[in-house]
Amino acid sequence: MIRWIIFLVFVIILEIYAFQAFRMLIKSKWFFIFYYITSAIALTYIVYQLYHFDRSVGQTPKTMITMGLLLLLYVPKLLLTFILFGEDVVRFISGLFSLATKSGSDSFLPERRRFVSQIALGVAAIPFASFLYGITIGKYNFKVIKQTLFFPDLPDAFDGTTITHISDVHSGSFDDADKIQYAIDLINEQNSDLVLFTGDIVNTLATEMDPWITTFKGIHNPKFGKFSILGNHDYGEYVDWKSQTEKQLNFEAIKDIHRKMDFKLLLNEHVTISKDNQKIAIVGVENWGRKFGERGDLNLASQGLTKEDFKIVMSHDPSHWDEKIQHDEKHYHLTLSGHTHGFQFGIEIPGWFKWSPVQYVYKQWAGLYENVGRYVYVNRGFGFHAYPGRVGIMPEITVIQLKKTEKVV
Repeated sequence: MIRWIIFLVFVIILEIYAFQAFRMLIKSKWFFIFYYITSAIALTYIVYQLYHFDRSVGQTPKTMITMGLLLLLYVPKLLLTFILFGEDVVRFISGLFSLATKSGSDSFLPERRRFVSQIALGVAAIPFASFLYGITIGKYNFKVIKQTLFFPDLPDAFDGTTITHISDVHSGSFDDADKIQYAIDLINEQNSDLVLFTGDIVNTLATEMDPWITTFKGIHNPKFGKFSILGNHDYGEYVDWKSQTEKQLNFEAIKDIHRKMDFKLLLNEHVTISKDNQKIAIVGVENWGRKFGERGDLNLASQGLTKEDFKIVMSHDPSHWDEKIQHDEKHYHLTLSGHTHGFQFGIEIPGWFKWSPVQYVYKQWAGLYENVGRYVYVNRGFGFHAYPGRVGIMPEITVIQLKKTEKVV
């Protein structure tokens, strides 16, 4: 009960400051009638949905709408409040000074300045427009990002091999079949030699994928095949189950989704791909993450492989590479991960600047990272989760080309 009181007090404070800002610039009573009716309806919906959140069901379209509304309405007001509260601090200090010097008007606090309210509303409009864009357009604004990697010990036969990498589908969040089909068509247009998917096919329930299996089965089967692994959401850990049996049945159904999509699911195992009597290994581990469980077993997955074998690891959580894979004596050449989604929020100017709040949690959170010739590529995610949108960090289809370089003596 206390947390609800704190939440409502917090919202009331935001609304008081928002009212002050609007009142400085807008005089129409009809505007304020509309504003408060819509705000009250939105707040009622948010509180109702949060209060009735069902842990046995998990995320639903309604909970995603709730999160979207929460961010859309109150992040802008939080920034607005921060600016106006700063002005109030200045007004208070000025009032104390006037009182001490017995100067100024009869009013203790100077009047709020119009231009400060204009600045506050202008600043608040930026996240409002950004979140609105992310919900309506950004979440399906798929980007194909191409990356060429050079390895001196890449087998000659695989020089020029291309890999399409996708991650974090989160099919339970989808609401536009045409946009998803567009993304599948983009994947097929890359005409890669290999397709790799690095986990989180659903949010929680296997049934979330039922409407989309045929669509994802439409990903063309390239000459070296389609392989996949599991992510943290694929284990059903984020809902309350009636029984362990029900949870296990859901897990088995999630694993079977990959077969239905014509992907080979790798569970702490590897496969070798051969060409002209040369080979590379695709090593697929279960989810390993310092925050979300350590089911992955790299040693088991790479049994029989040597340091000299060229190896591509599929591991959902990039913290696995950061803490284990990059330091392993077997020298894993390339690791493909996802998981972070780039927080679905940030700023990217390719080649110049990249920032997201998630970088304070994960050292490797989007794009390519390298340590003494060992690489990890973190895909920004195909789908979206929790917040039903993307701002600045767009959904990604990665195409990686492997190139042979001469060894430096």
